[in-house]
Amino acid sequence: MRRALISVYDKTGIVEFSRKLVDMGWEIISTGGTRKALIEAGINVIDVSSITDFPECFDGRVKTLHPRIHGGLLALRDNKDHLKTMDELGVQPIDMVVNNLYPFKQTILKEGVTHEEIIENIDIGGPSMLRAAAKNYRFVTVLVDPRDYDAVIDELKDRGEVSEKTKEYLAAKVFQHTSSYDALISSYFNKRTDMRLPDTITLAFEKKQDLRYGENPHQSAGFYTEILETKGTLSAAVQLHGKELSYNNIGDGNGALEILKEFDKPTVVAVKHGNPCGVGSGETIEEAFKKAYEADKQSIFGGIIAANREIDENTAKFINKIFIELVMAPSYSEVAQEILKSKKNIRLLIVPDIAKSEYSSYDMKKVLGGMLVQDRDQSCLYEKLEVVTDRKPSDKEVEDMLFAWKVVKNAKSNAIVLAKNQGTVAVGPGQVSRIWALENAIKQSEENCKDSVMASDAFFPFPDCVEAAHRAGITAIIQPGGSINDKESIEAANKLGIAMIFTGTRHFKH
Repeated sequence: MRRALISVYDKTGIVEFSRKLVDMGWEIISTGGTRKALIEAGINVIDVSSITDFPECFDGRVKTLHPRIHGGLLALRDNKDHLKTMDELGVQPIDMVVNNLYPFKQTILKEGVTHEEIIENIDIGGPSMLRAAAKNYRFVTVLVDPRDYDAVIDELKDRGEVSEKTKEYLAAKVFQHTSSYDALISSYFNKRTDMRLPDTITLAFEKKQDLRYGENPHQSAGFYTEILETKGTLSAAVQLHGKELSYNNIGDGNGALEILKEFDKPTVVAVKHGNPCGVGSGETIEEAFKKAYEADKQSIFGGIIAANREIDENTAKFINKIFIELVMAPSYSEVAQEILKSKKNIRLLIVPDIAKSEYSSYDMKKVLGGMLVQDRDQSCLYEKLEVVTDRKPSDKEVEDMLFAWKVVKNAKSNAIVLAKNQGTVAVGPGQVSRIWALENAIKQSEENCKDSVMASDAFFPFPDCVEAAHRAGITAIIQPGGSINDKESIEAANKLGIAMIFTGTRHFKH
């Protein structure tokens, strides 16, 4: 008679599954809450303690950690020595394990949870059984996902056994499950002990959805989300309308959110191909949108918009005048929703806690053969601001420079941002030469850069950027400083009457 050891925290479908196994002549071994649930459903169950001849102990911490359990899982059925040893020791084979683990993820996500409660939800026996069964998958069927119950029952009915191909697939799911579980525990302890860059790093992500394709149609892709700290991100967004998000939507949308989180005032960020094309702040979200739109009426076409206030009727009317792929906001008025939903293809997302800006997660970049890991660039060190020119900037210039600094921090390097009146005039991102980035921004501005301020994500190697700024009518500059030629740039600014501030902090973004 074949035997299944069943012990699950998530009891979805387990009674029905167990009953079908019993109907096909299987014996069920179980323990704890699962045993109780099956007995209450009228299913005959063998207690684990009767197999081990040892009681559960230490508040249930030890139940299945026993040679008669693990021998029954790990013994090779086609090895005569193993079979002889099983007979000598009175170990009976276990042909199936159904187990999902203590709810560690759900526990650490609970409000006000204690460290002691978290520790008690680290499963020991479950992963041990799962790994043993998965290692011996040729002889043991192992399930961690209730969605696989029906397929296993169907094969047992049709074939009398589970195929080796299915068992190998199920074993692969086990190792995905246990490695993710352990990675989450590791991440918890790394955070608790402030271990920022451990000797080895294992990260846990869950698949939110398959994507139609990646950056290009010939690339397959999926969207995986962090398990913790998803508030205020696309992982936690609720889609109200439109087609499912694409790979590029998610990438550009995340870029828009990262910029948006720099601002407290009502702000709108427009992004195209990973770079901001317009950013505006105002007293209302309508005013902020108009500034973002006026910054670059051409590039915003087919772009992505993120707002940190509710989208109201008037703003929705403006948005509907142009082609926008995606709008993200904390909420929408009922009228605004009706207006925006009149366009079939626009995607509308609600992002709860959109203003949340503090995250402890890593910034990662996959490279061939490895991965680069760093802290997220959450710094805007305004206490280090230093006026380095004879002319001090006006209060308005300082306000606009700080606005531009937040934007340039999030544009691809080399990056230049021109701004005035709390709105971008032009963005010059991603050039191999800083002067090219500035020249592109000036050209894009169509002479609107007169009386604007300039932000540069890194220092000026030469005074040419200061000179070009003067010719374009730019009145003030904010930059990190730190070049061996800083003196030349300062002298040029003094000669041309430009105010310049050093921040002491670089913001490369590659």
